[in-house]
Amino acid sequence: MSVQQGFLLTRQARDIRGQSVIELWLSSDVGPVQLLIEGEQTVFFIAQSDAERATQLIVSQGLHADIRTVRMQTFDATAICGCYCASISLAQRMIQLFAEHDIVCFEHDIRLADRYLMERFIKGSIEYVGLRQTKTHSHAQFRQVKCRSSDYQPKLHVVSLDIECSEKGLLYSIGLASPQDERVIMIGEARSFAEASQSGKITPIEWVNDERALLAALMDWFEKFDPDVIIGWNVIDFDFRLLFHRAEFHKLPLILGRGRQTGFFRSSAQNQQSFVTLPGRVVIDGIDALKTATYHFRSWSLESVAQTLLGEGKAIHNVDNRMAEINHMFRYDKRALAKYNLQDCVLVNRIFEHTHLLAFLVERAKLTGLELDRIGGSVAAFTNLYLPQIHRSGYVAPNLHPENWLASPGGYVMDSLPGLYDSVLVLDFKSLYPAIIRSFLIDPMGLIEGLKLEVGPNDNQAVAGFRGGQFHRSRHFLPQMIEKLWHARDRAKQQQELAFSQAIKIIMNSFYGVLGSSGCRFFDTRLASSITMRGHEIMKTTRKLIEAQGYQVIYGDTDSTFVSLGSSYTQDAADKVGQQLVLHINEWWKNELKQRYNLTSILELEYETHYRRFLMPTIRGAETGSKKRYAGLVGDGETERLIFKGLESVRTDWTPLAQRFQHRLYQLIFHHQSPDTFVREFVDNTRAGEFDSELIYRKRLRRKLADYQKNVPPQVRAARLADAQNQRLGKPLRYQNRGQIEYIITLNGPEPIEYQQSAIDYQHYIDKQLKPIADSILPFVGKDFEQLVGHQLGLF
Repeated sequence: MSVQQGFLLTRQARDIRGQSVIELWLSSDVGPVQLLIEGEQTVFFIAQSDAERATQLIVSQGLHADIRTVRMQTFDATAICGCYCASISLAQRMIQLFAEHDIVCFEHDIRLADRYLMERFIKGSIEYVGLRQTKTHSHAQFRQVKCRSSDYQPKLHVVSLDIECSEKGLLYSIGLASPQDERVIMIGEARSFAEASQSGKITPIEWVNDERALLAALMDWFEKFDPDVIIGWNVIDFDFRLLFHRAEFHKLPLILGRGRQTGFFRSSAQNQQSFVTLPGRVVIDGIDALKTATYHFRSWSLESVAQTLLGEGKAIHNVDNRMAEINHMFRYDKRALAKYNLQDCVLVNRIFEHTHLLAFLVERAKLTGLELDRIGGSVAAFTNLYLPQIHRSGYVAPNLHPENWLASPGGYVMDSLPGLYDSVLVLDFKSLYPAIIRSFLIDPMGLIEGLKLEVGPNDNQAVAGFRGGQFHRSRHFLPQMIEKLWHARDRAKQQQELAFSQAIKIIMNSFYGVLGSSGCRFFDTRLASSITMRGHEIMKTTRKLIEAQGYQVIYGDTDSTFVSLGSSYTQDAADKVGQQLVLHINEWWKNELKQRYNLTSILELEYETHYRRFLMPTIRGAETGSKKRYAGLVGDGETERLIFKGLESVRTDWTPLAQRFQHRLYQLIFHHQSPDTFVREFVDNTRAGEFDSELIYRKRLRRKLADYQKNVPPQVRAARLADAQNQRLGKPLRYQNRGQIEYIITLNGPEPIEYQQSAIDYQHYIDKQLKPIADSILPFVGKDFEQLVGHQLGLF
């Protein structure tokens, strides 16, 4: 049996003939591989003091399990036993039985396949040996398998999938785009349509007679071209939901998994999230993947994201008429529909390529052991990495206790000093919270071990934290975990491996959030507080150090400090000051931690930005400085750009009109130019209807439409009008279960764009969109919006 490697695609465990079997599907250099691991026991833990009663209970129920003492304990020093079960169903019956008799089980929620992988430190890439079975269904199968971690880099076969259907959910066509094959499977007859599309390029179409044949052709395509990964846009909640629904209607098992296995679709009522299980294949939704990689867009429609990232979009833009146009094409121009269908697939492929999304997800899996299609997953990632390490130190993990937790303070946010400034520097601590964890040795197990010791500077004593926390100087894992990630990210940045660097950054920065979340089994307010409250201390002290050098700190936020130099500096002069400040402060912290705590400082302040001009506004309607809201001008000549933080230009709930107005107004003032003429003309042009296309509000409905009772915001009023009209016209109701609405404010209130009947209320836009923006900056240059346009405000 030779050693081979692969990359994990899917994992699952099930019982076969009373014994658990773990099934792992891999992508490898020789094609798909199925590993069947038999005989692995499901395990959970109970207190030794409960062992006798637990044994009596399982005997009384006629169950057979192995309860034996293990050399492990809980975080509160309770000695434990392991409960080993031959099958998953037996373990579940025992856990339920023990719960009914108040026997506490530990780690009972860890799934068998996950435990098998994490205990072997397998994260994405696998090295394995096993007995090869006869090759079936175009994949290799291995039994009697042994696995361990490796550093295999996969070459995944990807297909982009998109469906077109009627408003009632009847399938028209399915588009598929992969390097191996591009086609549209379409209901219809080839001889009924012209051979060439308008562009002259023929879209490959596989014609089928009806919907059942369409689904069968899709299954045949998957069997033939055998992709590892299926991507799409809202592909789980829309495309696959409908595919499974139509297959169920036709009483047709949807065999899309490898090994001719049926796929499954399920929805979580708890968080409205849907899941697709296709053994041997991964389904990745582009929207969820981009959010996981921390992308943000004004709109998450494929059209909007494609325009933002690629500068191109779909062939059909009008949302209201899109369904009618699709229906028309299906009846009269199916080749045009095929072209449109395939274009959506190609756009998704290009977005994934442009953002390196799949590479990001692969690197995340190799760092954490998370599944490729896992959304979020910070808690699961931490558990994967941390659990096997504490096991080897003799501990089992605590259970979740979300009802008994004390919130920890958030990041430090300083009161700002409002004003319009020349030359403001931004100094950032590099990965402040991870640096605090490394510097002050903060760790869940280290907390338990540290509480046994006295606090002091000597090596055999604990490091003081906050809220009673203290940490062992040598018995810990998290500082080393972060150190490895830190160095790996530095290497990735040096080698321009952007996806790898981004994956590490997100994982590293998530560790504080995990420790501060009651949804994590390792949550303890002493852990989270020892990070955030130390951050407060560091930021306040850093401010004092800067001001001792003769500069003014005007704002601070979590890990960033904003420093006014007091006058206008050239870029070179500002750079020199910034570099001198970070050298001085980093050296101070190095000496402070060594002398005060006998610790090595990992704290590293970096010089980030020089704003040539900078606005720190007041809170609207007050004189107090705002927080997390500012704007500035950086660069010069071709490199010059405006940066907005938390202001209207970057908020999705403000209109394009407001964003255009703010950008130009700030640009004028930052360049010491008079805004008077611009403001007056902009108001005139708004009233004249020149910006009507920029008056649209786009807002998300975060609840079901019927749930809005007492407070009914404008977007809900517009959505109710839209669906009332949809109902009258016999169209599908679009807004009953959340969604995004586009509307405009008229003299009769908010009205949906698709059914606008009343005249636009221009005064609303002047008062609610333009005036607040002007009031945020004009007073700093001695101007007043109402005085500038006062003669106009009184006309209507």
